[in-house]
Amino acid sequence: MEDSFVVFLIGMRINKWWKINKWWPVAMAMPKMIKELMAHKEMGFISAESWFGKTTIMVQYWESFEKLEAYARNKDA
Repeated sequence: MEDSFVVFLIGMRINKWWKINKWWPVAMAMPKMIKELMAHKEMGFISAESWFGKTTIMVQYWESFEKLEAYARNKDA
């Protein structure tokens, strides 16, 4: 990209795999969020990459910090 952009890292570490009721809801929220963002490009989301394991991380790319923050603070999103 020629323009500036924001890189946002979000992730979690699973220390106790058998406590699925603790980490599963968090893990399942991410695909819904990405689907919403892909459907509404005006929110400023560009793309994302994920790595899975004991520590799972997603790297997200946004048009600006302001758009990332607006999405994060949007209670309807």
